[in-house]
Amino acid sequence: MVELVQLLLLGVFSGFAAGLLGIGGGLIIVPALLYVLETEVHEVVLMHTAIGTALFVIVFTSISSVWAHHRYRAIHWHNFIKLTPTILLGAFCGAIVTKYLSFDSLRIFFAIFEITVAMIMWFGISPSGHVDNLSRWIWLITGYIIGLISAIVGIGGGTMTIPFLVYNNINIKNAIATSAAVGMPIAIAGSAGFIITGIESESVTSGLDFIHMKALLSIVITSVLFAPLGAKAAHSVDGKKLKKIFALFLVFFRVLSD
Repeated sequence: MVELVQLLLLGVFSGFAAGLLGIGGGLIIVPALLYVLETEVHEVVLMHTAIGTALFVIVFTSISSVWAHHRYRAIHWHNFIKLTPTILLGAFCGAIVTKYLSFDSLRIFFAIFEITVAMIMWFGISPSGHVDNLSRWIWLITGYIIGLISAIVGIGGGTMTIPFLVYNNINIKNAIATSAAVGMPIAIAGSAGFIITGIESESVTSGLDFIHMKALLSIVITSVLFAPLGAKAAHSVDGKKLKKIFALFLVFFRVLSD
């Protein structure tokens, strides 16, 4: 019963954060699942299960979040289209290669990355150009990197998509809304990759063994309800304050996950 309550509350928090900050919620869900599922899931596949489950949750949460942001006409669909092709490829590849990676080294890399992003967001650093002037190759490479890293660590890509768009002079609210949309293809391709990884793994009997169904359903129930509330809050908060909130969020969960 305690575990169920924890999972439902996790859905509330991750869903609201997904709508408010344009993230998939994996940055919250993965560390929490490592703790909640510690006694249920074998240590060998615990990390993969947490990431795989988080990616599946993001599929549902992002649908709810995207619809809410779309109602505010905040999503830049043209930027979404530019990123999506290589995001799909990167997310699928990221899920496949996870079994070959050291997660300790990955944590160090991601910690440095998040702190750097937080500093950029906090101080409002950006170039003089605009995102619409970027070459097609930059979009393709950026999309692949976002998809790859997101699937490896089980997130919806908001910690990379939002800074990329904001750094190139996109309004923070539009960046958050667009990032929410980008989280959907990341989650779909990443989930597919994890299922295939599971099928090929000797540690599990089915690709779906990397998805903890009770955790998935419990988190989704509340996350899809609270994602629209987060989106509503995002469009009522001043843009500068929203940047600060996003920066603090990155630092807080970096410290917490360590």
